[in-house]
Amino acid sequence: MAGNAYTHARGVLMMLPWALHLVLMDLILSSMLPISYFLPDLVYFISSWVAYSNWFWIQKIFEVFNGGKITISGDELPRNESAIVIANHVSWTDFYMIQALAIKSGMLGSCRWFAKIQLRWVPLLGWGIWAMGMPMVSRKWMKDKKELDRVFAGITDRKWPTWLISFSEATRYTSQKYEETKVWCKENEKPLPQHLLYPRSKGFVTTVQHLRKSTQVKAVYDMTIAYSHNNKFLEAPTIWESLSLDGLSGKRGHRFHVHARRFLLSELPETDAELAKWLETRWVEKGEYLESKREEWAREPIKIDPSYQSMKIKMLS
Repeated sequence: MAGNAYTHARGVLMMLPWALHLVLMDLILSSMLPISYFLPDLVYFISSWVAYSNWFWIQKIFEVFNGGKITISGDELPRNESAIVIANHVSWTDFYMIQALAIKSGMLGSCRWFAKIQLRWVPLLGWGIWAMGMPMVSRKWMKDKKELDRVFAGITDRKWPTWLISFSEATRYTSQKYEETKVWCKENEKPLPQHLLYPRSKGFVTTVQHLRKSTQVKAVYDMTIAYSHNNKFLEAPTIWESLSLDGLSGKRGHRFHVHARRFLLSELPETDAELAKWLETRWVEKGEYLESKREEWAREPIKIDPSYQSMKIKMLS
């Protein structure tokens, strides 16, 4: 009980200044929403700077104060390059992996995530997201055309530096959802990716077909996110655990990894059907990579601090 009380108190102390900064950030961004239609460039760049300050802070809580060690592999991503970013979705903590690469590439403040359109009506948080120019969609792509045109115009016409990020599975991976994916893939004669849900292609195809007209968006980044906890593959910490627990990658037994691949947009297929097939192929390859990572981690199990294990036993007894 004492250990739990310490952990929660530590989390509150770590989170409180950041949360107050988040509220201030949302107030600033929300106040800029009415003028974003008249001064879109100014609002975009101010909002990027404001967002950077908050996102960098929470990343440091995770990596520095809580010891979340993120390992990175794959292609070297150029600095300050705009791109379409696709990734698998395991946990709410996935954004740490993507942000680690964004910081390394100088693009953290330029990250824009697909968000649910219902957030538009949430005071502060939703208004701030809206003011930042994030695409807010319903996943009904015909209905979302006007919203996507607005977002894409900022990138193609105004040349805003952007990482446009989406989780192509549209929902988080769970064992139950994977069983449903098995059935769907069999019924529809589709390949079953390992450790992944089958990707939804409409959003990806729409994004590529719009942004390939841009002179500044050069590539698609395919990011594969992997976790392990006490040698259990794809088990991630909760958001609260990621913000409150110390020694995440040491005594807590967590592993965090992201593998990046860079594909030139000019080399992607032209037709919608071919693009959907291209995404499917990436997901099969991502599954193969995740399986190789699982085997690698199984051969090299993480060593847990014995004092931490004994502490857990005392807390449970």
